[in-house]
Amino acid sequence: MLVVLVVVVLVVPAASAKGPAKGPRSLKVWVGQQLAFDTDLSEPDGQACSSCHFPTAGYADPDQDLPVSEGVITGMFGGRNAPPWAYAAFSPPFHAEVGDEGETLYVGGQFWDGRAVDLVAQAKGPFLNPVEMHNPGKWAVVRDAGDSIYAAAFERLYGKGSFKLENAERSYDNIADAIAAYESMRAVSPFTSKYDAYLAGHATLTPQEAQGLELFNGKANCDACHPSGTGETPVEGRPVFTDFTYDNLGVPTNPAYFLPPLSFNMAGYQPDLGLGVTTGDPLQKGKFKVSSLRNIALTAPYGHNGYFKTLKDIVHFYNTRDVPEAMWPAPEVPENVNEDELGNLGLTGEEEDAIVAFMETLTDKWIQPVTVP
Repeated sequence: MLVVLVVVVLVVPAASAKGPAKGPRSLKVWVGQQLAFDTDLSEPDGQACSSCHFPTAGYADPDQDLPVSEGVITGMFGGRNAPPWAYAAFSPPFHAEVGDEGETLYVGGQFWDGRAVDLVAQAKGPFLNPVEMHNPGKWAVVRDAGDSIYAAAFERLYGKGSFKLENAERSYDNIADAIAAYESMRAVSPFTSKYDAYLAGHATLTPQEAQGLELFNGKANCDACHPSGTGETPVEGRPVFTDFTYDNLGVPTNPAYFLPPLSFNMAGYQPDLGLGVTTGDPLQKGKFKVSSLRNIALTAPYGHNGYFKTLKDIVHFYNTRDVPEAMWPAPEVPENVNEDELGNLGLTGEEEDAIVAFMETLTDKWIQPVTVP
């Protein structure tokens, strides 16, 4: 028997690095891609946006050995697990809604705490963060982009003189605009997982995966925040596996923060209040954005602080957080912990494994082995 591999769903490649395609939208995406992968836009050189949002890692940090990402300065680390770029484009702008019981719900935005209203605002942050790309100002990013191979294309898109010092503020905004266009392209969010093929009738779930899906939508109640059905998300028929809301899951403080190498610049670490800081609302303390589960098998570790090293770890936490025998540490932020939808789900170990198996079907660029007689 000859076994070959056949791609059963369309994979759209990233824009070519050889040069921009024709058309203003294609040009913006190409420029955004060049900016996202340019390691000269940090101070010193050496780190790009893609360093923490790499394609083969689900557009998250490919270094899974630490719970947070190291910046361009050796030994300096961000305070949170880098959220993936993939499917982030479907998050609505940050806003407040009134819930079913009259409570205020916050929805959408970017970063774990929603402090960026959209992708453009998000793209502006890491360049100037002293523990990430460490630039002294917007002018430094614009200056370095002006020395790049894509500078002429940038000026074609945003106007001559973009890299003059007096235009730095506007050009910095345009840099973020182009990066957001790249983040929004189909190749970053391609919907090419086994689950997509299953929804289209082109794949069959294994018995364990099918059991996991049933548990996901039933006993485990995962779809309360990670909808798996069609027609429930911005992409009709293709769920993004998040409702874009915020929640305090009761995740413990990560002890790695107090050990080398993270302890070097986290000696004064305080509990992370997340959405509570963004909104100034004490009822939002400890809440973080509900992550999309697409490509989740590629994006370890898990949680805003990277506390969970594997999918099994975080599923077990969801299942047993409130079971005394499980002996989980206290929540990092004890206020506003979700006590209704997780904590004592009564799942067996085999059922936890089935949920993990189902979530592994959400990895993009799935290929199906086909047996040819």
